[in-house]
Amino acid sequence: MATPADMSRTMRIDLIPDAPRVPVKQGRRVVVNSSSTTGEIAAVAEDSASSQAGMSRYHELLDSIYDAAVITDLNGNVRETNARAVQFLQWSKQDLAKLCISDIISGTDETLMASLCQNLENKRFMLIQAHCVRKDGTYFSSEIAVNRLRSGEGSLCFFIRDITVRRQAEEMLRTEHNAIQNAANGIAIANLQGLLEYSNPAFAAMMDVANPEDLVGASIFDMFDGNNMVEDMFRVVLQEDRRWHGEVSAEMPSGGTIDLEILATANRNSDGEQVGLVFSFSDLSDRKRAESALREAERQRVMLESLGAACHHLGQPATVLMANLGMIRMKVNNDNPLVSEMIDSSLEAIRRLGDTLHKLNCVNEYRTTSYMGDENDTSPRSRILDI
Repeated sequence: MATPADMSRTMRIDLIPDAPRVPVKQGRRVVVNSSSTTGEIAAVAEDSASSQAGMSRYHELLDSIYDAAVITDLNGNVRETNARAVQFLQWSKQDLAKLCISDIISGTDETLMASLCQNLENKRFMLIQAHCVRKDGTYFSSEIAVNRLRSGEGSLCFFIRDITVRRQAEEMLRTEHNAIQNAANGIAIANLQGLLEYSNPAFAAMMDVANPEDLVGASIFDMFDGNNMVEDMFRVVLQEDRRWHGEVSAEMPSGGTIDLEILATANRNSDGEQVGLVFSFSDLSDRKRAESALREAERQRVMLESLGAACHHLGQPATVLMANLGMIRMKVNNDNPLVSEMIDSSLEAIRRLGDTLHKLNCVNEYRTTSYMGDENDTSPRSRILDI
């Protein structure tokens, strides 16, 4: 005998729809042998139902049910339907009474009916995810609750709900979830207290975390720094109801930091109430490195152009000095060795200056070296150009 726990159980069945077919022909009712205990049960006519007050209330209740209701015998032959079933399936009540449940629920056969009857002995309900067939042969997604009535010779009640819109919404959510999971940008969702509730793999990779679920529960306030930036973000998004956009530095669990561009907006529930924030993160590391490289290249260009200009301006006076000193050397009497020595040393200095200017003019990378020999000393006064 079924226990109360058994009676409260629900079994779920998913049925794959049959291949598209032509509209169902009437007259597919299953006829049982006359020796069967169940016997053949004819469909109840609407005229006979309205003749009795009890049956009238029964039909009124049946037609008031939101779902399409189809009542069959234990073999699946339709006995009774409501107005919602007529609307969903596009058959008249008289035509529905001539059908079998297999004409309505795609994929249903005698084996399934036997399984339904057997399982409903111990279970109060069974849920079926299936596709139902309209009169014109088209399908719609449905969720069907089945239970068994034990009065009389026994009946099966099929309550059919059209879940086409729900399926479409679920497919859209699944598509959006896949898009977020595979997005290159980091996506995260935090509650009103700033605790993360969701992180996609891209954001976990940015934060150098292997499993995105490890970030769940982490505080945005602990991850970001910078002059009350997070407080300002929450104020703009939650109080002023505006988007917040900015660049911040985040501390990774490994101890390093990463520069991120953040776009934050409010997360809302189905009633439009704010329940947290949604973040979109872009890793600025590559951009920062590119910008740094551009700045360094521009610095190199300016310094090299300055060196070239300096060499040009210094080269001309050096040439004049060398020529004049050469002519003076020729006119000085050798009897005055001191003057001759001074002229010779000046000419040597001018030649060294010319060599230095030539080296400076050939420099293609601006780098410095320590003038005092201490490479750890970064003071500009202690460093000179390395040529």
